[in-house]
Amino acid sequence: MAQKMKKGVVRDSKKKTTKKTDVSKVSVTKKTAVKKTPVANVSQEEVLLQALRGMRDILPDEQPYWERVRKVLSHAAQEYGFQRIDTPLVEFVHLFTRSIGNQTDIVEKEMYTFQTRGGDKVALRPEFTAGIARAFIEHGMGVLPKPVKLFSVGPVYRYDRPQEGRYREFWQGNFDMFGESDPILDAQTIQLAYRVVQQLGLKNIEFQVNSIGVPDSRREYTKALLRYLEAQRGKLCQNCRDRLVTNPMRVLDCKEDKCIQLTTHAPQSLDYLDQESRDHFKRLLEYLDELELPYTINTRLVRGLDYYTKTVFEIWSSDKEGKKYSLGGGGRYDGLIESLGGEPTPAIGFGLGLDRIILEMKRTQVKPYQEAKPKVFLAQLGDMAKKKSLRLFSELEKNGILLAESFGRGSLKSQLRVANRLGVEVTIIVGQKEALDDTAILKDMVSGTQETVTHERLVDAVKKILKSNQLLQG
Repeated sequence: MAQKMKKGVVRDSKKKTTKKTDVSKVSVTKKTAVKKTPVANVSQEEVLLQALRGMRDILPDEQPYWERVRKVLSHAAQEYGFQRIDTPLVEFVHLFTRSIGNQTDIVEKEMYTFQTRGGDKVALRPEFTAGIARAFIEHGMGVLPKPVKLFSVGPVYRYDRPQEGRYREFWQGNFDMFGESDPILDAQTIQLAYRVVQQLGLKNIEFQVNSIGVPDSRREYTKALLRYLEAQRGKLCQNCRDRLVTNPMRVLDCKEDKCIQLTTHAPQSLDYLDQESRDHFKRLLEYLDELELPYTINTRLVRGLDYYTKTVFEIWSSDKEGKKYSLGGGGRYDGLIESLGGEPTPAIGFGLGLDRIILEMKRTQVKPYQEAKPKVFLAQLGDMAKKKSLRLFSELEKNGILLAESFGRGSLKSQLRVANRLGVEVTIIVGQKEALDDTAILKDMVSGTQETVTHERLVDAVKKILKSNQLLQG
């Protein structure tokens, strides 16, 4: 009796040992043939039939939520004048180390990096903006009318600890604007982010905003912050102690309760802003007030990437208990293009975590996208009727009639059960007789009447019934 296989695991069967024959010592004549001996299979590893940890399949029953998100993102991008750009999943590692920063969590421990057969050191993209900036420079987009507005959507990868709404392969919607430094672009970016989450049906949205200035003024702030944190070193978590050496500002982004409490009275970046950054932030707040967008100044907000300058912001959703959920964020990165070898180009943008957004849509019971339901069902009986039905299906579809069928089911009764379950308004029936006569039975499921029509009249007859039913329902 064959051994039972462990569920989800493919195992090799037991190998049989066979005595090998030395073919060189066998003489082949008309009466003698060499008997081929089967070669033992090479041992294979067990195949685990499951997704990698932190990655998952997006199944058909979840797709209506994703479809709503995709449609809202595309519509918002079109409304605000963004053009779609798709960049590779794989880029050279140094693109991210130079732009994001060597001392960030992403580069230090979250990137999926590997070496190609050709010896190139590459990484799965951990975020969009660095790759888009590379494309901006490589394809000479700096000569285009400003601002250059680019939109992307797709998966990104970070080797982080999986948790609710946070995966190692996750999806982002990304909006970037290049070429303008006016703070009105900052306000418009936040307005766009608000428009997207609103159109997705999410409520209780608030923006956390801050300014971290430019690199020169930030150095003075970093010194002051470091002096304060050094005095609290023994009370910080181990990660934050390490950050004191590499990037003290990231201590403000720590999620440990004790570190949050210790940094409550830490120096604030707003007190160390240069005059230009101060004026920029003041004007941004005036624009946000004019737009009546919900925002809070959060002096602890620094974001985790080195390329940010001046404005930084995050989008938060809250529940009845006051718990906050981050849906995305962004800010200015005026020095990014230049740091990668391009011309000085101011820029601003933001990214939305689509997995987190869909989780929030489900939590707040937002309705997913509703696919248009077919109003016509095509049923057939017999081989000849099947052949005719394929052509009829094509003709009806070409004329803009959304219909369903169940070609694989043999009995007419089972097909009509499908039609009833779908709640169609019209059922077309093609049997053996109708196939021979080039006709079809047309049944109005609303009134209960039926008639036989020729194939030439079928499309018009179906449209007439649907229009009549629409008038009755209206």
